[in-house]
Amino acid sequence: MRNYLRNNCKGGTYFFTMNLLDRKSQLLTTHANQFRQAYRITKQNHNFQLHALILLPDHIHILITLAEESDNYAVIISSLKTHFSRQIAKSDDETINQSRIKKRERGIWQRRFWEHRIRDELDYQRHMDYIHYNAVKHGYVERPIDWPYSTFEKCVDEGFYSSDWGGAGIDGFDLDYD
Repeated sequence: MRNYLRNNCKGGTYFFTMNLLDRKSQLLTTHANQFRQAYRITKQNHNFQLHALILLPDHIHILITLAEESDNYAVIISSLKTHFSRQIAKSDDETINQSRIKKRERGIWQRRFWEHRIRDELDYQRHMDYIHYNAVKHGYVERPIDWPYSTFEKCVDEGFYSSDWGGAGIDGFDLDYD
């Protein structure tokens, strides 16, 4: 087994994907308020800037910039997962294998997450677009503005997007991350 080396960069901007263990689950949107609380707690304890986020039923995409002195994004991801999991009651269909029991883990999240360090402005724009178009891509809504679990509306308010952006589809991009 190869050791995976993460691309850590102090003050870097990163795109992340976090998946639920059960990819058919709707746990994240069902418990969106608990995720919002997990985000608030994480933000209070860790210094980073949020650029974009989308909460889908079974996975999350997030784009953040770390504090100048920090390269430890794994602790931010861990905090989001942990604080969310602690708020969710255990269910009968939550499978917890022996390995997870030994590590005192729940059966909610996939252990790993995907990270990508943003290289330049074009890369940043592509990932912003990817995040905000993701609910349309998965067929949950026809327009990004209609998905209530993302930062799209905030980005519209800030002038980053027009409210009708993505409504007619987007050609030529797919990051193939989910």
